Amino acid sequence: MPQKVYAEVYGCSANQADGEIALGLLQRQGYSLVERPNEADYVVLVTCAVKKPTADRMIHRIKKFSSLGPRLIVAGCMATGEAERVRQVAPKAVLLPPRSITQVSAAIEGRGFDGAGVKLGLPRVRKNPVVAIIPVSEGCRWSRCSFCIVPRSRPGYESYPVRAVVDEVRKAVDEGCREVWLTSQDMGSYGLESGRNLLPELIEAVNSVEGKFYTRVGMMNPIYLKPILEKLVKAYRGEKIYKFIHVPVQSGSDKVLKDMNRGHSVQHFYQVVEAFRRWFPSITVSTDLIIGYPTETDEDFEQTLRLVEKTRPAVVNVSRYFPRPGTPGEGLKPLPPNLVSRRVSELNDLLARIQLESNEHWLGWVGEVLIDEVGRRGKMVGRNFAYRPIVLDAPRESLGKFVEAEVVDVEKNYLLGRVLSGC
Repeated sequence: MPQKVYAEVYGCSANQADGEIALGLLQRQGYSLVERPNEADYVVLVTCAVKKPTADRMIHRIKKFSSLGPRLIVAGCMATGEAERVRQVAPKAVLLPPRSITQVSAAIEGRGFDGAGVKLGLPRVRKNPVVAIIPVSEGCRWSRCSFCIVPRSRPGYESYPVRAVVDEVRKAVDEGCREVWLTSQDMGSYGLESGRNLLPELIEAVNSVEGKFYTRVGMMNPIYLKPILEKLVKAYRGEKIYKFIHVPVQSGSDKVLKDMNRGHSVQHFYQVVEAFRRWFPSITVSTDLIIGYPTETDEDFEQTLRLVEKTRPAVVNVSRYFPRPGTPGEGLKPLPPNLVSRRVSELNDLLARIQLESNEHWLGWVGEVLIDEVGRRGKMVGRNFAYRPIVLDAPRESLGKFVEAEVVDVEKNYLLGRVLSGC
């Protein structure tokens, strides 16, 4: 009788890809995958450590399964980023670093494993059958930001060859995927260890793959984009590339950016956004902001508000600053929590207004939508060319279909539409 495995996967798209690969490999090895932990012989937790509240939640989940001893596999970023903390609550658990996820069966079977393993060309159990999450590199090349635990949790840097990524895209499309996520800790530095930034070349190569699908390019740190900006914008003209950019600025203050050791200026971020909007006025801009960095003054925060007003991003991931272990910012004196809460609240109020106004520009829009997700209460969610989420009243069988739809109403975080044809 096959051994049974239960898994939980947390965190970013790179972690989601790791989870899909782990389950695919285990299934190929003959393990049975179950949906309830009380049915399992082994539990695999693919963990996230990027923020302190998330790490605290991971520890809570690890504690829950700690009695399993070596039958608990703690994979993902907690296994490297906060290994000591994991061992305190689950001393007998097996810790499987992110780079070793391809050797998950060895971890379960008590055999040795190392850090090798390219995460392409492997079996998968996809969370969403129409979305392919494809890693293009591992680790962060910059690795100097004062707040970031990624250099500790995913050390080193390696880009996978363009041809290997394209082969993975082609295979996914042949298997029925209609949306591709190119993902990494930083897409902006893809290929740089070869001496040349290969991101525009990669995007153009993926766009040339036969079949009907859309591609979402993952997060790109601003520091690497200036030398390739013209080529990058040109690559985005491909019809299979979502007009969507995720460029994390983190602060609107050059002083705070310097303290964070981000390596880019506010003006650099403006230049990236303006270059893309010049060619794609409707492009969806996503960014990240850290509020309450220990050196952030009222004036610094006001500069962040001005940046948001000027660039009007449609998606903003707002994080309160929390010190992470082993980072340069760990020993800095934190700002008063009530001050940080007040700033976060003020920023969120501004974002709510801007994002609603941004969505109102889409009222009456008619065009092609890929239905790529089953949302809340069984509602289907689609994406248009700019990766805008559109909630549709469509049958579940429409997942993965391209339909013509009209936007009839808007909310702060999504559009509401009706299907005109294609279901």
